[in-house]
Amino acid sequence: MRNKHIATLKQIALLGGVHDYIAISSRELGELLDISQQSASKKILELLSHGLIERDLGARRQRIRLTEKGFDLLRKEYSDYQRIFEMKDHLVIIGNVISGLGEGQYYINQPEYLDQFQKKLWFKPYEGTLNVKIAEQELPKLDILQKAEGIMIKGFEKEGRTFGDVKAFLAKIHNMECAVVMPSRSHYTNVIEITCKYHLRRTLGIRDGDQVEVIVSLSS
Repeated sequence: MRNKHIATLKQIALLGGVHDYIAISSRELGELLDISQQSASKKILELLSHGLIERDLGARRQRIRLTEKGFDLLRKEYSDYQRIFEMKDHLVIIGNVISGLGEGQYYINQPEYLDQFQKKLWFKPYEGTLNVKIAEQELPKLDILQKAEGIMIKGFEKEGRTFGDVKAFLAKIHNMECAVVMPSRSHYTNVIEITCKYHLRRTLGIRDGDQVEVIVSLSS
């Protein structure tokens, strides 16, 4: 489905249909895609049926826009092109420091994780993690991380509870060596967690709202 609809979604997005409705006829869309009006009309119906666009027929002309699902499909395509044309051996990700819920500290301190972190990352993590909310324009880079191999931290079961696999990527923040950690199977999020052998907030003098640049290594 992805390849079949990318060209149409791209044209709608280029016309401004990402954040607002655009007025466009099947004939006009067909001209942009170099296909017949009938084929363009069929594509619109297919996009609607897959939940990739929304349509408003209340005006004299049909108005359409991308749904979050449709935009996400384009974003995945963009991340693939980034991997082809831009990827080297690292990514530079920009975001802002935010407060977490304390979950990072709980997971980092599990001995079964901690032992692997020390062996595979070459440092003993400080209790807790630094949470960084990624800027919107940087989100495709998270798709690259999710697809990358990373350093595998194996999950385990403990007291009837399952702790899943975690991927880690060696990184630097303000020239301080650290690691980005993320669940191998995670739902979509715009926040990354960073672990380091030092208390990053205190050591770097950063606080909520401060912008940081994280240089993430893509090599294991």
